[in-house]
Amino acid sequence: MPRTVDIACLQTRPMPTFQAAIDEAMPLADAAADADIIFLPEYCGGLASEGPVLAPPAAADSGHPFVLAFREFAARRGVWVMLGSVAVEGPGGRIINRGFVLDDKGEVRGRYDKIHLFDVQLSESEVYRESARVSPGDSAVIHDTPFGRIGHTICYDLRFPQLYRTLAQAGADIIACPAAFTRRTGEKHWHILNRARAIENTCFVVSPCAVGPIEGGGESYGHSLVVDPWGEVVADGGTVPGVVRASIDIDQVESVRARIPSLSHDRAYSLVDRQRRVA
Repeated sequence: MPRTVDIACLQTRPMPTFQAAIDEAMPLADAAADADIIFLPEYCGGLASEGPVLAPPAAADSGHPFVLAFREFAARRGVWVMLGSVAVEGPGGRIINRGFVLDDKGEVRGRYDKIHLFDVQLSESEVYRESARVSPGDSAVIHDTPFGRIGHTICYDLRFPQLYRTLAQAGADIIACPAAFTRRTGEKHWHILNRARAIENTCFVVSPCAVGPIEGGGESYGHSLVVDPWGEVVADGGTVPGVVRASIDIDQVESVRARIPSLSHDRAYSLVDRQRRVA
């Protein structure tokens, strides 16, 4: 009998303060509370920018207003929640881009600190330097849930297939990629990268993405996605805020991996670099 998991992604707008972020997300969460698990985007607890530097509101891990609000929500509605990420105060005046998984009692069941930081120059006017304020994580994380094992990545991590391989080979059935992907790069790469990560690792990829302008500069792409292990898009959130729903059969992961067992076919190899000599 299929193991069906009802998923809801909240496609929220980036908000500059804790309270605005709570006010944006909570009505959507209440509307999605009949799901088995709810996924929120990167920096769902607040996001703004100061030119090339991201400037999300930050608070201590233990007292973060957005996390506390959703712990109460998860317990009240009896639903699991992945908070894609919020800005948490770190050492030396820096911050950490940290995701949380909450169980249906409102307890924190896991954390993940974003490993790969978004330092890019897309044009002369569009520059991002996440590392100017954010300290990177150094550990891949899988959350054990009643709905399967969920690998946690965040946004720019999507461009690093070795992280996804590590999670899949450790048994992830679903890999989540909460994001605030830029509109410029999203239009070119978002769908392709999500589908590729699902195909390469024969798993579901669930990617809630913020949508709309960021105060201070920048714009998030939207198009929250649920992709199956064959790389087929099960759900696409488009470009408006709302709830993106999908029912998936988690047993499809085992079925596809039995037919295409590529996760067990990795081989060690050496690199031969033959540089052409010019006389």
